[in-house]
Amino acid sequence: MSLAIALHLLASTIWVGGMFFAYMALRPVAAGLLEPPTRLTLWARVFERFFPWVWAAVLVLLGSGLWMTFAVFGGMAGVGLHVHLMMALGVIMMLIFLHIYFAPYRRLSQAVEREDWPAGAVQLGLIRRLIGINLILGLLVVVIASGGRYFP
Repeated sequence: MSLAIALHLLASTIWVGGMFFAYMALRPVAAGLLEPPTRLTLWARVFERFFPWVWAAVLVLLGSGLWMTFAVFGGMAGVGLHVHLMMALGVIMMLIFLHIYFAPYRRLSQAVEREDWPAGAVQLGLIRRLIGINLILGLLVVVIASGGRYFP
């Protein structure tokens, strides 16, 4: 159980922390300093390096979460409402990530390769909004995970 909790926390920290850094620190600086060709290329390369970590985090979160739920607590009936909420929000986050990865991120990468900066900007704007939603959901999951069992 301790290993599953540790892996679960590490995976969520990598994913949510990465989104927080990208959204709250890197995005405003890049938008203020870089022209579209450089900014879009930067983001395509950042995602190229960050998304494998997100894939790993998703797999670890699913594996450790399901293991704890079914092997330790005997299934969904054995966990509290906060775990149900965490799972639901986590699945939504994963679906949003899958959409980002297979749709706007692919189109952003292709636009950068073609040097089609207007098309790339559209895709980056969509990715920004979706990551913003995922960041809010991720922070909500952190609150639920850390305090959920203390709520009535």
